[in-house]
This record gives sequence, structure tokens and C-alpha cells, in this order.
Amino acid sequence: MYAVVGCSECSYLWIIEGRSETTQCPRCGSRKKYEKRKKFLETEDADHAREVRASMLANRQGHGEAFAEVDSFADLESQVADGVVDDEAYLEGSGLDVAELEAAGERDPRGSSRSGSRKEIVEEALSTLDRPTEAEVIEYAGERGVPREYVESALEKLTRRGAVSESRGRYRLL
Repeated sequence: MYAVVGCSECSYLWIIEGRSETTQCPRCGSRKKYEKRKKFLETEDADHAREVRASMLANRQGHGEAFAEVDSFADLESQVADGVVDDEAYLEGSGLDVAELEAAGERDPRGSSRSGSRKEIVEEALSTLDRPTEAEVIEYAGERGVPREYVESALEKLTRRGAVSESRGRYRLL
């Protein structure tokens, strides 16, 4: 069961699902027994409860007539699902060449061997290499454009955070 209820302290309207012993206003936090709350509607249909609450809010703001012209929530939901424009149609409608954009996305301006952020490259080194030393991680990341200082700092932070363990100079991703 759904109930559209109001708060006597701040006049907020919300929907309660089910029936609990007490209710708390999401806006001001006032707590009252369910029976003491002003119930504007009790229904089994969640869409109907949403519809009534939305209508009440529109009327409060002086937009009741405009709201009356809008379709129901269920109808609006199906209209939205049917009217979604996919990425390709949007890009083509904007005058852009989709194939050219995809090709540009696959090219990496920083070099063909680099992939991902600096942190991702350090983590990739730790997962790809078998119990690497700091020097091996630095070499791996360096080949992908990550500076030595960053790798040293990242290894220290990852170890401190518990994401990586270090034993006898060898690292392992946890």
C-alpha cells in the first residue's frame, strides 16, 4: 500500500510505502506516528500515488492547469523510452562523422603503448608482472610514459593503503 502524506511542521509531501509504526519527514526530520500523519491518499498503485503527489505539488505552485494537460507517469515513461536518441544519431545530427570519431578515440596521442591513467598503469604493472620489484614496475610504467617519481609515490601510497603488499622488495597487488 502507498500513502501520500504531509508534514504538519514544514508542509512537505511524500509517499510512504507500507505501513510503519512511525514516520519521519524527509525534509525537516519531524517524527510522528503513522496514524497522526495527514494522509491525502491511500492506494495500492504506486503510479497513482506519484500522480496525486505531483498534482498536489503543481497546484501549490500555481501550475495545476499545466499539470492537467500532461500525460500520466506511465504514458510519459513509455514516451521517453521510445524517444531516446542513441549516440550515433545524435552525433550525425550534429554534423559529425561517427567513423572518424571512433577512429580518433582509438588513437592515443601519447603513444601507442600507453593505455589508461598513471595509476591504472602502475596497477596494471603490479597485476601483469609476477611479484615485481620497484625497478621492474618503474621500467614497465616508464615504457608507457609514467615518470619514475610518480611510480615511487604510487607504490608507497598503495602499500600504505593496503592495496599492495611489499615483502623483501617485491610487490603484490591485493
